Formats: sequence, C-alpha cells, structure tokens
Amino acid sequence: MFPLNYNPRMLDSEPMIRCQLHECQAACCLYGVWIDWAEAQKIKQFAALIIPEMLIDWRDPNTWFDGRQDLDRHAPTGKVIHSRVVENPRHYGGSACVFLRGDHKCALQTAALRSGRHPWDFKPFYCILHPLDLDENGRITLDETGLLLDEPGSCLRPSKIKIPLAVTFEPELRYLLGEEAYQKLMLLVT
Repeated sequence: MFPLNYNPRMLDSEPMIRCQLHECQAACCLYGVWIDWAEAQKIKQFAALIIPEMLIDWRDPNTWFDGRQDLDRHAPTGKVIHSRVVENPRHYGGSACVFLRGDHKCALQTAALRSGRHPWDFKPFYCILHPLDLDENGRITLDETGLLLDEPGSCLRPSKIKIPLAVTFEPELRYLLGEEAYQKLMLLVT
C-alpha cells in the first residue's frame, strides 16, 4: 500500500452507522470498480485461488475485466482498469461487479480468507476505501452525510447518536493508514 493521509473531515462525528451486508446486499458493487494495474495483475496471478469463489458463468479470468483503462493519479501505478459489470436482476440496480457472489460477498475477499490471507489481500483499493473517498489532494475523506444517507443503496444508515468517523471506519483506516497513523488520528478525535 502507498502512503495515505486523511482529510480533517475524518475527525468529525456524524449521526450514521455502517450498514450490514444482509441489509444493503452489496449495493456498492452495482457499477464494478476501477482497479490499479498492479492489483489486476495480482488478481490474475492468484486466479487459481479466486476461480472456485466465482459464479460458474464467470470463472474464466479473461472475462474479469472489461477492457476500459484510464489514468489515475491516486493509483500506485497511475493506471487503472475496470472490472466487468454483469447483468444481475436480483442485485440493486440490475447489475453487479463480476466478483460479486450470489451471497453478496466478494469472491476476491472470500478467496483471500479461504487461503488464510488478510480478507483484503486481493481486494482492490477502491473497494476497501468505499464508501470513503479521496479528496483532490489524495487524502481519505467522506462525502456529505446527507448525500450518503439519502442514497437508497448506501453503505451507511442513520444513527440516533453522533459517532466519530474514525471509529465508524476503523477497519479501513487501520488498514489504509497503518496502525501508527491510525492511533495518531484517534488522539485527535474529540
């Protein structure tokens, strides 16, 4: 992982909590994901571990990416490719990332777990980051609360109390910032 920092917004507390997978059913996987070139190569390298976790129709690694490429100044290699998006009438919006399984779990994550790795070992950066985002300076941030809570497929739900964002997104921030940086962030949270 490359060095990341956080936007001061991450010091805020907001009246929202994380969704549970059984509620949102991975609505965030609706449009697939941009994947850093190096991450895509790693996914291909470990295809033998991932294939058993994929839906039967999508077990050919040559079908996992749709050919779109773009430049991304926040990606480690500066270049990203897109996961294939497939029709899925049972999923929110009628489509889903090729890596989404029937149980709403990510095949990349379940493959990592099954092989004894960290759950996010094969998972693309932008999937780990979501619903967090990067600001114009490449710092981890979060969109406005109202926008997030008004989205029917949001990964967040209203809460009766305000919770520090650094607590709500603890797993992602620990992973992306590193333990030492996360501990420093928590010292600043009021």
